[in-house]
Amino acid sequence: MKDGELDQLYIKRRDQLKELVASIISPKIVQGKTLNGKEFVSFLEQILEALNKGEIPSTGSLVEVFNKNILEKCLKLYNEKMAKLVLPLPEESLQGAHDKSRDEVMQVFDQQHFGRHHAKKSVMQLDEEIQQVYKHVVLKNEYQSSKLCEGLYTRCEDIMDQLQVLKLPSLAKFNAGFLQCNRSFERECVGPSKTNYEQRMMKMLGKSRSLFIKEYNHRLFNWLVAFSLVMVVIGRFFIKFILIEIGAWALFIFLETYTRMFWSAEALYYNPVWHFIVATWETVVYSPVLDLDRWAIPLGVILSLFVLYWRCYGRKKYGSQWLLPLYRSNKNGPNRPRSD
Repeated sequence: MKDGELDQLYIKRRDQLKELVASIISPKIVQGKTLNGKEFVSFLEQILEALNKGEIPSTGSLVEVFNKNILEKCLKLYNEKMAKLVLPLPEESLQGAHDKSRDEVMQVFDQQHFGRHHAKKSVMQLDEEIQQVYKHVVLKNEYQSSKLCEGLYTRCEDIMDQLQVLKLPSLAKFNAGFLQCNRSFERECVGPSKTNYEQRMMKMLGKSRSLFIKEYNHRLFNWLVAFSLVMVVIGRFFIKFILIEIGAWALFIFLETYTRMFWSAEALYYNPVWHFIVATWETVVYSPVLDLDRWAIPLGVILSLFVLYWRCYGRKKYGSQWLLPLYRSNKNGPNRPRSD
């Protein structure tokens, strides 16, 4: 209808409404162009079509993006906590550290996440990511444990090899090295590889001990025979101390005679006298205070120098004051027959 056909009061009210609406709303401007009604409706249709196709982020996708950022921060926090661990660790300790770090990270995520339905998906994803990181930490812990225990095993193996070739055979020193090596391994070897290397360690130590004991009596017998002959020479020609020579001869005769009587040296090893000799040898050769296997040569050199000094200078200067019987020479004595 035309305005002439309408009531004048209606026309007046209509114009007032147009002015009111124009004063309230602002023009819609898109890309610098003011839209009229038809253009604005067309623009809304395009937006609805884009929303239906997923080309414009929805409320749910915005929540996922927000939670993803929090998830990455929480995963980084977990990595930092696990990186502070000093590997290797026992499996129980590593599992405890993992559980504690995971609980702390999940607590941080619960405090910062947005939404409920989408947060559940993010929690599951975060847990999967944490498990993947933890698997890598477990593998690293196994490698570090194997590396550490292998080094300790090799060190103990070298120590056992050195104890097999002692210059002075000593069962006490072997046992001390055996126990020290075993204790250090038990104390320092940690992690998942400890059980496997413990079994290998026990086998290696058992074989080393059996081999040492098998050769111990034979080597000690040879050492005592050589020692008795050396002491005979020293007591006869250097110190000229008759009791030393007699004791050395007694030891030599006992060792050689007993083995000849019973056909083999192995029979000697069950004799109580041999046990006494072994106990005395162990007491002299190795103790917490003195290790003759290490100091035998320096002490021998010092003792030889002392004897040489006494033979050359000491007796001339101070005279002989031995209280025990010595060899005496009548070459310059008062009863020496006079020569014409």
